[in-house]
Amino acid sequence: MEQTWFEPFNPHDYILYREHRLPHWEQRGDGICYFVTWRLDDALPAGRLRVWMAEREEWMSAHPEPWDASTLNDYNERFPERLEQWLDAGAGECVLRNPAMAGIVRDALLHFDGQRYRLRTFVVMPNHVHVLFNLRHATEDTALSRLLKSWKGYTATMVNRALGRSGPLWQEDYWDRIVRSESHLSHCEAYIRDNPRKAGLSPCEFIFYDGVRGSLDEPTTKPCA
Repeated sequence: MEQTWFEPFNPHDYILYREHRLPHWEQRGDGICYFVTWRLDDALPAGRLRVWMAEREEWMSAHPEPWDASTLNDYNERFPERLEQWLDAGAGECVLRNPAMAGIVRDALLHFDGQRYRLRTFVVMPNHVHVLFNLRHATEDTALSRLLKSWKGYTATMVNRALGRSGPLWQEDYWDRIVRSESHLSHCEAYIRDNPRKAGLSPCEFIFYDGVRGSLDEPTTKPCA
């Protein structure tokens, strides 16, 4: 499948801004590229997340976009990468370390690939998920939020059913960012690709998909320690 098509963020076009626990920006169009992350319900203490959100809001107010390369690097170090370090510490039960549970998430992401969106890359980690994708035919303001609701809702139902339990699986909100440029796209791709290595995971503990190359790296194809 051809996956090179890319539509970056347009700061002069219509932007829907919403805020729940985290801020969300959505943009209409065909090919808008998003980097999204969501976490298991027990992956991050609520108090730590509130502090992170307050610091991010203060920093964003002091650094309005557009950003130069130095400011973008500063943002990444202070916020996405710091959040990633907390997640990679492996807090919580980490039910996605179970290959069968991670496989439920993998299958949900792949199901409408090429129809509703084009997957560039994703990784299913023990307690969180990163996805980089182009949203197709986003003619409604809430196209991104509806897609995330579908992914999270379906996988929560199926994982809970497989584990014989009920209750929340995912934290209520999700983190998203519209990809700004080709260089930002490359950064996001490398970020996702390198996440398992930086977290010190064994080959059994994650699923990685590269949509550009059409390769799927998952526990069933790798030896386990």
